[in-house]
Amino acid sequence: MITTELYETHIYEVLDTVKDPEIDTVSIIDLGMIERVQINDGHVRIEVLPTFSGCPALTIIQQNIEKAISQLENVREVAVVFINNPTWTSDRVTAKGREGLKQFGIAPPPRFLKEDGSWHVDCPYCGSTYVTIENIFGPTACRSILYCKSCKNPFEAMKLISTSM
Repeated sequence: MITTELYETHIYEVLDTVKDPEIDTVSIIDLGMIERVQINDGHVRIEVLPTFSGCPALTIIQQNIEKAISQLENVREVAVVFINNPTWTSDRVTAKGREGLKQFGIAPPPRFLKEDGSWHVDCPYCGSTYVTIENIFGPTACRSILYCKSCKNPFEAMKLISTSM
């Protein structure tokens, strides 16, 4: 029993080295994408929550997980299963993940909506609150494009995704 717990801990440590293919400063653990790890006699099943079901990076994420975990001793098979229940929400991003997003130049998702339904993020470069949304649609479905009027840098922000919206 103790061996299984240590083994699961080791798998989570390895999963923390699997980075988002587009953002190399955050791992899939940082993004809160791992829902469950099950181990049975060398067979490892990992349930992953996609940030968006149509995310084009899912195949790459799956391959990177399989490659990382299959290199562990005593692993016979790795099954990566994308699930949609529960739904991934942006509040699953860890504090480490929020810092990693900033390091990459992406504002972390806002923690809540204002009463009027709007949201606000600060510039990841200078921390200014003087920002404007340039386009709600960014390079991926989970990001928007903003502009900082203080440091004059464009930047992306991860959108707030919540089940209570």
